Amino acid sequence: LDRELRVDGDVREKRRTMRDKTSTSKHIPDSKLPKVAVIGRPNVGKSALFNRLVGGNRAIVVDEPGVTRDRLYGRSYWGDQEFMVIDTGGVITLSKSQAGVMEELAITTTVGMDGIPMASREAAIARMPSMIEKQAVAAVEEAAVLLFLVDGQAGLVAADIEIADWLRRNFSHKCIILAVNKCESPRKGQMQALEFWSLGFTPLPISAITGTGTGELLDMVCSELKKFEGLEGLDDVEEDENRVPAISIVGRPNVGKSSILNALVGEDRTIVSPVSGTTRDAIDTELTTVDGQKYKLIDTAGIRRRAAVASAGSTTETLSVKRAFSAIRRSDVVALVIEAMACVSEQDYKIAERIEKEGKACVIVVNKWDTIPNKNNESTTHYEQDVREKLRVLDWAPIVYCSAINGNSVEKIISAASLVEKERSRRLGTSILNQVVREAVAFKAPPRTRGGKKEAVFITQHR
Repeated sequence: LDRELRVDGDVREKRRTMRDKTSTSKHIPDSKLPKVAVIGRPNVGKSALFNRLVGGNRAIVVDEPGVTRDRLYGRSYWGDQEFMVIDTGGVITLSKSQAGVMEELAITTTVGMDGIPMASREAAIARMPSMIEKQAVAAVEEAAVLLFLVDGQAGLVAADIEIADWLRRNFSHKCIILAVNKCESPRKGQMQALEFWSLGFTPLPISAITGTGTGELLDMVCSELKKFEGLEGLDDVEEDENRVPAISIVGRPNVGKSSILNALVGEDRTIVSPVSGTTRDAIDTELTTVDGQKYKLIDTAGIRRRAAVASAGSTTETLSVKRAFSAIRRSDVVALVIEAMACVSEQDYKIAERIEKEGKACVIVVNKWDTIPNKNNESTTHYEQDVREKLRVLDWAPIVYCSAINGNSVEKIISAASLVEKERSRRLGTSILNQVVREAVAFKAPPRTRGGKKEAVFITQHR
């Protein structure tokens, strides 16, 4: 116990030292950092370990399998080493039946999918496990170190053996660290880890919830990262003085948010499926345009009506909606995606009110524009008038018409976002501000005090 307390104290001290050191050091782009992928079967605590390593609640952690589906990236520090951690979805083994996989992932065919035919629902759900596994494989392929996570309380199961064989067969050239999670007791942890020696790796008992053993785990990760060629020159990376604007993509479920993100970055960064609620976490992705401008794109979960979320009783969906609202708060520009055929719904207006309340720049994206039949300039004009009327709170926001599936006009979203971001960050001179205030006072004078005196309006500057 004394040893574990000293290790925990060292963990906190190293993180504090690294945080102080990096606050004044050069910022290394995410794409230049070495990557560490967390891999394992569903519900072994991968997202909890991810949150522990990156220092926050970036990934949704719920005690049910299949919550994480896309790749989630986060920066981590340890000593003088900085790296990216990748959270992945649970790898489903081929030995399970299709019905067993559906039950294990708790994927439903009913919630939020009323407008989709049953045959399309079942086909999309049948593809979901392979799409989750495809995202996990992509994370493993780009990572320098693999954290193979198993459940110490559940013990060794057939799925762990299959994943170990798969890693050894396809990724033996990479460093694989076997971490036995859910070993809260240091004494029992060594006993829990014994049976995992049969996997052919040295097991390390840890606890993602309490932090037990994570200091030793990070020491092993950093020692392996330093062995790779090309990682020593990261300190020479030039500092990027330009601020990277963040663009969050929000909207109702199934309007094409993930398809827009994939079309912009040019790869299958997130899973695209007609299954409602496919995206759970807020997925951050770096994008560099042709002219060298960098942006941070944030894909979010679909935001349903509050009553619908409450009636569903899903903790995962509730947390996903909170992540989406948090993404709006930490972004500079919000891309509000609406579906062309459905036009503007009441829920779209609610989301628009939230964007206006947060004081964010906004671009209205009309997706699936190719589904509108017999389009012409007149129909576009009528459509825009309808959008302006129904989204009165965002009557200043530019409108972009695109089709994410075909890739038509998706680049206009970035151009419009860049324009509104510049307008939002534009500084106004004192003379212009005084003129605006005078016009406002002349239009409607402030109320008088009880003594009959006029209220004075003072302007202060904050730097």
